[in-house]
Amino acid sequence: MLEAGQPAPDFNAKDQNGDPISLGQFRGKKVVLYFYPRDNTPGCTAQACDLRDNYDRLQAAGYQVIGVSTDNEKKHQNFIAKYSLPFPLIADTDNAVHELYGTWQLKKNYGKEYMGTVRTTFLIDENGMITEVIKKVKTKEHTAQVLPE
Repeated sequence: MLEAGQPAPDFNAKDQNGDPISLGQFRGKKVVLYFYPRDNTPGCTAQACDLRDNYDRLQAAGYQVIGVSTDNEKKHQNFIAKYSLPFPLIADTDNAVHELYGTWQLKKNYGKEYMGTVRTTFLIDENGMITEVIKKVKTKEHTAQVLPE
């Protein structure tokens, strides 16, 4: 997994509408790039809604928020519509963006091993450098982790 001080890898992916999205298009802005396992699950919904509820504060601090999961475009569209999310979600169905950031890893649950998303947030500065990696995400209080008072 990438660490603070490293350049954030650029990516070319599709957002919830099938439109191209890349990290490079946000050059000059700070980015909250957050990886989460699945749309419409309790933790992922809490995290997305916390970012939504504090979106004005995040934008005032200069941040663009981008979510990434392996869900497809249709699932992302439904998730955005259901919770009025004001930021794009990347449909990383082939795990390409996950692989670039090291968030697609072997996980264990109830004694079973499987590959899955490790919930992680990368804070990226205007020059494309990773300034912080949040590995222990508090889904209901995630904005407080991004913008500590």
